[in-house]
Amino acid sequence: MDAINMLARLKYRLSRIVRRENGSSIVELAIVFPILLILFVGSAELGRLFYTYTTLAKATKVGARYLSTSRNAVNGTATQIANAKTAAKSLVVCGFPNCTNQPPIVPGLTTANVNVCDNFAVACVPAIPAGPIKYFKVEIKNYTYSAGVFNLSAMTGLANSTFYFPLIPATKMRYMP
Repeated sequence: MDAINMLARLKYRLSRIVRRENGSSIVELAIVFPILLILFVGSAELGRLFYTYTTLAKATKVGARYLSTSRNAVNGTATQIANAKTAAKSLVVCGFPNCTNQPPIVPGLTTANVNVCDNFAVACVPAIPAGPIKYFKVEIKNYTYSAGVFNLSAMTGLANSTFYFPLIPATKMRYMP
């Protein structure tokens, strides 16, 4: 009889444990939390990507506006034209006509990434028609956005283990004499 009572009590206790829902919400949280965390961090990283692209696009607009309103960019000597283009590149990179001791607006951006085109430049694709300068095109080339949170190369030490996104914003403006 004792064995039967003991089995009955054990069966009763096991059925109570199975029926209880204490702690089930913690288990659900443990299952769902990593997925929610990855979604949250991914959306924040996507927002950072859009912010970087928008910042670069606005910077090209500032550079193109500077050239389109500068008389030296069109009617100046070769040195004045080169200085105007250099100032426009600096405006794109750091927001000032001279980038000495100024941080770039976006990490990793240099004046080598900025391409300034006019009617006489062959570096523009598609090319701007020849003739008197009517348009200036400022574009950013060879700038690669690397993810901050999902940067696997920083964790593993491998150079090719991260997603890189080339950002190529450009702005074309008409010269306003």
